[in-house]
Amino acid sequence: MKKKKNITRVPFRRRREGKTDYRKRLALLKSGKHRLVVRKTLTKTIVQVIEYNPLGDLVRAAALSTELSSRGWTHSFSNTPAAYLTGLLAGKRALKKGISEAVLDMGLSVPVKGSKSFAVLKGVLDAGVEIPHGEKILPSGDALKGAFISNEIAADFDKTKERILERG
Repeated sequence: MKKKKNITRVPFRRRREGKTDYRKRLALLKSGKHRLVVRKTLTKTIVQVIEYNPLGDLVRAAALSTELSSRGWTHSFSNTPAAYLTGLLAGKRALKKGISEAVLDMGLSVPVKGSKSFAVLKGVLDAGVEIPHGEKILPSGDALKGAFISNEIAADFDKTKERILERG
């Protein structure tokens, strides 16, 4: 009788690095809808609407918070108002591509009520894209406008939002 070799399976590289939760990803892919991918860095927010393809995911619409400077935003690109405006911009672009519904993919981010990720969600919802969510998780209106930071940010928020709604 032959002795079996003790073979250990090496996990996928992105799982080893702690970058991907494949069970969560599979559940999102089974929905058959586009994924609204929200990633936060220290300096900006990245929003992408991604379609699954067996050969590799396809980015259908995207927006970076740094793009807000061309629409008159002169403040931080990593705060809550910038996250909302980036979501609004990404949502407008998704609608132009014919994408009317998606599911939220926050990756490994911890879902915290009123966080920047949910500010992005609110922006995409206000643009007209349907995404399943609970109303309690969304940030308040003052938090979205940045009134808690300064009145200047709240004033610039309204101007930038109008420019995004006009031009997309």
